[in-house]
Amino acid sequence: MANHKSAEKRDRQDVKRLQRNRAIKASVRTAVKAVRETIGGQDSETAAASLAKAIPVIAKAAARGTIHKNNAARKISRLTKLVNSVKS
Repeated sequence: MANHKSAEKRDRQDVKRLQRNRAIKASVRTAVKAVRETIGGQDSETAAASLAKAIPVIAKAAARGTIHKNNAARKISRLTKLVNSVKS
């Protein structure tokens, strides 16, 4: 348990950040899952549409520092590759 005023504030901030980061990561996972499910359906138009929705979610998570920028770039790249493989 924190004994100093600044340590107590740090604990409060940590709780807020943990909740925020968990919510952001969950939305990233949901967006990625939606893209993968549409790819499984073999419909290139809906897969491209879900990818277009997922990219800003992933990019925003990286911009906020919740996930690393290279992690976001890798996710976007791999999803784009999968969607393009369905098109051809």
